[in-house]
Amino acid sequence: MDSSAGTIKASGKNIYNRIRATLKRNALGWIIGVSALILFVCSSARHALFQSSAFDLGIYDQVIYLMSQGQSPISSILGFHHLGNHAAWAVYPLGLLYKIYPSVYWLFAVQAVSLALGALPTWHLARQAGLKESQATAIALSYLLYPLIFNVNLFDFHPEVMATPAILGAVLAARLGQTLWFCCAITFVLGCKGVLSLTVAAMGVWLLVFEKRRLYGAFAMIAGVAWFLMVTQVIIPKFSGTEAAAVERYAYLGTSVLEIGKNLLFKPSLILSKVFSLGTLEYFALLLSPLIWGLSLRHLTPLVAAIPALSLNILADYPYQRDLIHQYSLPVLPFLLLAVISNLAAGGGWLKHKRGIILWSIVAFLALAKFGYFWSRYLDHLSTWQATRDAIAIVQPKASVLASTHIVPHLTHRPFIQPTSPASESADLNLYKYILLNVRYPGLGTPPEIGQNIVKRLQQMPQFQQRYRRKKVFVFEKIGD
Repeated sequence: MDSSAGTIKASGKNIYNRIRATLKRNALGWIIGVSALILFVCSSARHALFQSSAFDLGIYDQVIYLMSQGQSPISSILGFHHLGNHAAWAVYPLGLLYKIYPSVYWLFAVQAVSLALGALPTWHLARQAGLKESQATAIALSYLLYPLIFNVNLFDFHPEVMATPAILGAVLAARLGQTLWFCCAITFVLGCKGVLSLTVAAMGVWLLVFEKRRLYGAFAMIAGVAWFLMVTQVIIPKFSGTEAAAVERYAYLGTSVLEIGKNLLFKPSLILSKVFSLGTLEYFALLLSPLIWGLSLRHLTPLVAAIPALSLNILADYPYQRDLIHQYSLPVLPFLLLAVISNLAAGGGWLKHKRGIILWSIVAFLALAKFGYFWSRYLDHLSTWQATRDAIAIVQPKASVLASTHIVPHLTHRPFIQPTSPASESADLNLYKYILLNVRYPGLGTPPEIGQNIVKRLQQMPQFQQRYRRKKVFVFEKIGD
């Protein structure tokens, strides 16, 4: 009896040790998998609470759905072809996922997996630089706990999230001498968003001058500059009929990309008030504080590649480019991590051990990540949640729709849908088969009186019938079509 009990105990201990060894050996995989799951659940929950927006989730969901249906990906929200919107051709393959089953949740899954996967090349870059396995794991965790990763995952969907692991992978490929993988990664990064061409070109300078990798640096520089000119001077004007959308944020520097570049070179005094400002100081404090423990002035050369993104954010008349909530600082993060890895590999850094690094990262996450939104602003629409769901169920597939901006991403699988805006008050409402309004919560950028005035107009138009009304949520249908 005692012998049998001893055998069972020994067997149980052996199984426990095997499981423990397996988990330890595959720790990074588990960390990435759990992180991706958490990110996916959070972005999905935000969407289910009607906190996502026509800009930008509705835009991408609609065009990718149209791609999957073999239709031209013309965004009715923007009013032009998808390629006129940042020339982001890398989203075309996502249409294959929509062919399996058309759902906006594919975008949340792709975004979550992409952001979590950035930890993998980060770990390998740390190991390749000579850091211990425990340090490499800590660096990978500091990437995942960097507040921007969590926050940008909550902010709808943006293709540049797919570029983040690709940028890190490109650097790893260059350091390992994997030319084909490097070229593929760089090409993919360029396809995620046109403006990333500037980051790629600057990365080329860094690889050429500081990393002494001439072939890789030359390829990145040439590809980045060529794609930037192609995107800004040919693709975006051809498909959108105008300059790149973000040019208006730099109106004080010029009205076109080339004019802005010219003024930056010959009239640098125009930007002094932007560069040397309290806002810039606050931005750098936000950006650097989660990783300040591992940064040193002697090992900041990787940030050469981040200069274009930093410059665009600092100079923009758009404060959302200088926070850790939106996607604009994503191209900076890989090079901040590379600077930390370089410093630690040289024996520097305030924190060198796994426990201290993780503890700092957790504190930074708790201070700057916006998880608190789930029990504050994300519950704002809860009183109309069921009414909005019921209203959406009334709208027929394929029919043209005008809807409050936060409702649009729930109805974008159709050729024509537009969000309400101040211009909707005087718009031709006969363009729409259905008009769905949440007057109580009209959405970002739309004053409540706009929805109220549209409802009054519709009630006086005999061709529109009120199909639903509950808690200031309305559905009107155009009859006779």
